[in-house]
Amino acid sequence: MTEATARKLVLLAAAAKYDASCASSGTTRRSSRGGVGTASGWGICHSFAGDGRCISLLKILYSNVCRYDCAYCVNRRSNDIPRASFDVRELADLTIEFYRRNYIEGLFLSSGVVHSPDHTMERLVQVARELRRRRRFNGYIHLKAIPGASPELVRQAGLFADRLSVNVEIPAEADLRRLAPEKDHQSVYAPMGHIRARILENREDRKKYRHVPSFVPAGQSTQMIIGAGGEADRDILRLASFLYRGPELKRVYYSGFIPVNPDDDRLPALREPPLVRENRLYQADWLLRFYAFTAEEILDGPSPNLDADIDPKLAWALRHPEYFPLDVNRADYAQILRVPGIGLQSARRIVLARRHARLNAGHLRQMGVVLKRAQYFLLNQETPVLTIQDAGPARVRAALNPVGAPRQLSLWNTDGTAHAGLSL
Repeated sequence: MTEATARKLVLLAAAAKYDASCASSGTTRRSSRGGVGTASGWGICHSFAGDGRCISLLKILYSNVCRYDCAYCVNRRSNDIPRASFDVRELADLTIEFYRRNYIEGLFLSSGVVHSPDHTMERLVQVARELRRRRRFNGYIHLKAIPGASPELVRQAGLFADRLSVNVEIPAEADLRRLAPEKDHQSVYAPMGHIRARILENREDRKKYRHVPSFVPAGQSTQMIIGAGGEADRDILRLASFLYRGPELKRVYYSGFIPVNPDDDRLPALREPPLVRENRLYQADWLLRFYAFTAEEILDGPSPNLDADIDPKLAWALRHPEYFPLDVNRADYAQILRVPGIGLQSARRIVLARRHARLNAGHLRQMGVVLKRAQYFLLNQETPVLTIQDAGPARVRAALNPVGAPRQLSLWNTDGTAHAGLSL
């Protein structure tokens, strides 16, 4: 690696760290006697294959030169920062060199918009083509589809990449126009639609013809920046729900706004990224994707934003005490999934195991149920614990609030008498 390439690597890997549409975490592993290679923190990140394997990726920009002047972006046109661009062979050489040294298993490649969307997209396609056809690279490739690029270039990218992503960036159209006047949502949704159409077409072709090449076999993803505009969590989840229904989307990534341009008066004055809000949105997104919740259910209370103190599933359960307590030996799978402390695997285990025996608290604990949470929402005659119907949502929330130490709600009052409303 030349000194000039090393400088570009440091600069463009650092510029790529704000793109969260690739599951990432930097890592540094020093060489050891008998080991092979080392891993540098320069842009090495982690993603997950469809079979669950964790794979390390070189996460980098082709160029941090950009024609756009987005208020929230460190690479915007008006920022006086060092600029650099790879050429196609240089970036392909770097990827292969890192791969041979066992630093990485794949490439995550994005870019600022140089000259035009088509010009930039063409360069990204050339890198992927160079790796696949000339270098015979079979590792993972994730490409950014540039909003505004032609459908043909997006189609070519999908033939070489495992995954494509098009970032929504700002959830609300009005906020996007205010913070990035040269962009609009239509330029984002158009390539999403092209990718979806090609995925569906490829799926049908592969049923008929054995040797049809795959088109983005790992699907597509997108990213929303949280906190740069004035959008509420309800609006964000409604948009995510809409996207999951439409464009064959695998993931929506939520990135807490990082004030990289603090002097721009269009941006909110935040001291630190809204990481708690970001985490709650990921939890709500999980409910959308796997627990059959709708956006309207997750935020059906008076507040348009998620509760920062408790997770969305528990918040929903506390707003709907009439739904509980449930008998795990009779409730159906969809009902069991709504119980806080019961996940997908434990719910499936419950449904399978109760065919053979009546389940008790010990069985549930062995199946992975978090009884400290679930016990208030289940019929339980084994331990003296109040259900949410007996104690009320406020007391259950106080018992489960992570701010204080969790405590069990007893059948007995502090004076030793039975709790009102209970017959012993």
